[in-house]
Amino acid sequence: MAFTTFDGVIETWKQRNFAWYMSGAAISLFGVWAQRIAVAWLTWKLTGSYFWLGLIAFADLFPTVIITPLAGVMADRVDRRKMSIYSQLAAAFQAIVLATCTLMGVIEIWSLLTLTVFLGVALAYNTAARLALVPNLLEPRFIPSALASDAAIYNSARVIGPMIAAWLIAEINIGGAFVFNCITYVIFLFCLFKMRLVRHETSGRAGGVFLQSLEGMRYAAKHPGIGPVLVLLTALAIGVKPFLEMLPAFAEDVFKSDVHGFAWLAAAAGFGAISCAIFLAVRGRSDGLTRITLSALFVGPFGILIMCFSNSLWLGLIGSFIVGTSITLTGTGVQTLMQTAVEGHLRGRVMSLYGMLHRGVPAIGALVVGGLAEFIGLSIAMIGIALIFCVGAAVWIYPRQKKIIQALETGSN
Repeated sequence: MAFTTFDGVIETWKQRNFAWYMSGAAISLFGVWAQRIAVAWLTWKLTGSYFWLGLIAFADLFPTVIITPLAGVMADRVDRRKMSIYSQLAAAFQAIVLATCTLMGVIEIWSLLTLTVFLGVALAYNTAARLALVPNLLEPRFIPSALASDAAIYNSARVIGPMIAAWLIAEINIGGAFVFNCITYVIFLFCLFKMRLVRHETSGRAGGVFLQSLEGMRYAAKHPGIGPVLVLLTALAIGVKPFLEMLPAFAEDVFKSDVHGFAWLAAAAGFGAISCAIFLAVRGRSDGLTRITLSALFVGPFGILIMCFSNSLWLGLIGSFIVGTSITLTGTGVQTLMQTAVEGHLRGRVMSLYGMLHRGVPAIGALVVGGLAEFIGLSIAMIGIALIFCVGAAVWIYPRQKKIIQALETGSN
């Protein structure tokens, strides 16, 4: 039985390997978010272009769409801990090169684009490994609290990371934020070497990589619960999440602020996200979660409307907070429901689809929003995309709601 109180969360953190992993991941995520904020701000300062903001986000996120399904096959075949270590080493190498180039004053938009693509490839492999890894660090009854704790830490970093980045950029320079990220990678790698897997789930090496990848896709598409929530996740990824990539433009063009205003907007989204992640961690169970997840998607466009129809930074912070709640309730809800419903030997492949959509597909949305914003303005582009995809998802999903709930909450493994 899953836990429903803070006692359950405490018991989850008493699991040694989970504690090692999440402690290192928490520190690393502070650096990752500091770098994300610094890269976005550097892009805006180098170009002042909505399109380039979208293109850099695309370069960071889109490799996930191409690589993650195949990386999911690897996650079902190999030691997921080792796969995490190798992908983190590649990401750390990118962070070192980026920091060095920036501190030497030789960084420019095309080299930034190249380094961003490299990081996107590394993180595509890491995403597949990470999503399949967490359930292998503890017993099944701890999984709902563990995943919600994971989300709480991730979204805490979305608050703390931008604040660290803003301070480093203002007091030192952008390179300081990149150096900070390098240090956090070292700490996380140490933690990865200290932890071990409690459970092993493997599909073996029968069949080709592409055939096994297609097997995972077919399983997800035919599953009466997993298939529909992946549609929901797609609507979130394209309609709501690109908002985060456009924050530098919102800060300067809409709210007439500087890097501190940008950081506060990013942190406000993080505050909304962590509030919901804590709620899910304490709740600690899957029953009733499907309705929460389905409803949460439609909170996002409301927050975007507030952001787009006001030039008050305070209202902007409220709108950003609301968008953060939508992203976390929907994204974490879908992940938890999928983790509890999927068969173990297919976990890497099926959860890689979650990673592909949640991390990769926003690249498409960011590129579309950035391109449209050059012609029709940022606010109209953002509102239009959000309403089209969220309303479309509602029309498709709600008639199927009862079957989805039954498949995910009463038919899970």
